[in-house]
Amino acid sequence: MNSKISAQTLRFVRRGQAVALGNVAPDRTLLEVLREDLQLTATKEGCGEGDCGACTVVLAQAVNGKLQYQAINSCIRLAHSVDGMAVFTAEDLSAPTLKAGASPDLHPCQEAMVQCHGSQCGFCTPGFVMSLFGMYQNSGGGQGITREQAQVDLSGNLCRCTGYRPILDAAEKMGSLPLPAGCGVDEVATIAALKALKPRQNGDESYLRPTTLAALLQARSAHPGAQVVAGCTDVGLWVTKLHKRFERVLDVTAARELQRVETYPRHIAIGAAVNLTDAFAALVKERPQLQTFSQRFAGLPVRNSGTLGGNVANGSPIGDSMPLLIALGASVVLMRWKKTAAGGEIAHRELRLEDLYTGYRTNVMRADELLCWIKVPRPENTAFMRVYKISKRFDDDISAVCLAIQMTLKDGTVQQVSIGAGGVAATPARAHQTEAALRGQPWNADTVMAATAALRAEFQPISDMRASAAYRQTVLGNLLRRFWLESQGMTTINLESLTASSLEATA
Repeated sequence: MNSKISAQTLRFVRRGQAVALGNVAPDRTLLEVLREDLQLTATKEGCGEGDCGACTVVLAQAVNGKLQYQAINSCIRLAHSVDGMAVFTAEDLSAPTLKAGASPDLHPCQEAMVQCHGSQCGFCTPGFVMSLFGMYQNSGGGQGITREQAQVDLSGNLCRCTGYRPILDAAEKMGSLPLPAGCGVDEVATIAALKALKPRQNGDESYLRPTTLAALLQARSAHPGAQVVAGCTDVGLWVTKLHKRFERVLDVTAARELQRVETYPRHIAIGAAVNLTDAFAALVKERPQLQTFSQRFAGLPVRNSGTLGGNVANGSPIGDSMPLLIALGASVVLMRWKKTAAGGEIAHRELRLEDLYTGYRTNVMRADELLCWIKVPRPENTAFMRVYKISKRFDDDISAVCLAIQMTLKDGTVQQVSIGAGGVAATPARAHQTEAALRGQPWNADTVMAATAALRAEFQPISDMRASAAYRQTVLGNLLRRFWLESQGMTTINLESLTASSLEATA
C-alpha cells in the first residue's frame, strides 16, 4: 500500500454484533474487506464493475425505528461508505445446526432456490440469494412478490447457465416457505447494536464522511484535492479497473440535509445524497410515464448505491439521468464554505443543468464547491413528455443514445419544447437548434420531418463499441418521429405495452 495513504477504523454491525476493523485504507472496497479481512468468501467477484451482481450484499439502516434493507454491489462500494450500517452476506442467512454432520437450516430465499432448481454452476447464486433476501425483508417475509417485481429487482444479477425462469420461480415461492429458528433477523438487537457503535474519533481522517452540510462544505474547503464520492458506482470502477489510489476521500452521503427530497409549489429539490432508487421514485410520483425508464437505469443494486447528484456531477455523456433532467428544465445548486469575519457561511449559486458542463467530464465547479441539490420543476398538465433509451440490453445496460422531449402545444402549435440528448456529444446536451425548428410551428408531419433533419445535423457523435456515429444520428431522428407518433395516440409502439395478445392482434 502507498505509504502516503493513511487508514482508519471501519465499524459496522453483522449478525447483531459490532465489527470494528482497523487499518482500512480509504480506497479499499467492501468486497475486499469481506473476503480478505473477514474471510466471507461466499461473496464473489465477477465483473468488478457492478454489472453481474455476484458480489451483492445487503445493507440495512434504522429509519423511524425499523430497518430498511438495500441490496448493493460490494465490488465497487468503498468499504468506509458503510460505516455505521448493518451488513448482511450470504453466510448470515442460514442457521447453524447443533448436530454433527447435519446440514444447516436454510433461509426461505435459499430453500426456494434449492426447491426451484435455481442454481447450476453456483457462482452467481450468492448474489441472487442476497437480492432475494432484500426483497424478502422489504416485503414482510416475501409476501405479495409478483413475477414482474422480481424481474425488476433481479435486473442487476446475471446468470449464464441456469436461466432466469427457476430463479423467478424462487422469488415467488420463498414467501410460502417457513422461516426456521435462527434464520430471521433480530431487528431489535441489530438496531441496538447500530445505536451503540462508537462514533469516529476526529483527527486526520483519510475517509471523511461529515454528517451535516456545513461540516461537509468545510471539509471540501479544507481538502479541495480529496476525491469526492457519493454511491461509488463510478469511482469504484476507477479503483477496480484503473487501479487508482486516493490519499483522501470525501463522502457526501452522510450529510443529513442532503438525504432529503423536498417538495415546493413549483419544484422538487433532490439532495445530492439521495440514491437513484429514491430520486427516481420522487420523479415517477410526479410523472408516472417515467416508470419504465427509471427501472432501466442500471440494475437495482446500482440504483440503491448511486445517487442522482453523483450521476449529474460525474457528467458522463452517456449518463442517463441528464438528458431527462435537461428536458424537464432542471437546475443545480452549487455550494461552498465562504470564510467571513464571523467565521464562515454557506454560499451558493444556481444554474441550468446544461450549463454545468464545459467538456468531456469537465464542469464549471470551483475546487471548493459541491453539487448539493437538483431542482426539478413540477409538471404542467398540458405538457407531453417522453424519454427514450436505446441500448443493446433492455436491462442493466448503458445507453447508446438517450433522448428526452417535453412539449406543450397550444391550438395545434408548438408553444414550448425542451430536448435533452445523451450519447451523441462530449457532454449531455440540449438540442437548441431542433427546439428552434419546432417552436412556433404547427405540430404536423412536415414540421416533424424538418425537425428530424435538424436533430440529426445538430450533433456529431462518435463511433464506439456501443454504436456507430451513423447509427446514433439515424436513431436520433427516428426517436423524434416516434415521439410524434405517440403524441398522435399510437402508444402500442412502446415495448412496455407489447404483450402476446397485442402481437396476435397485429398478426
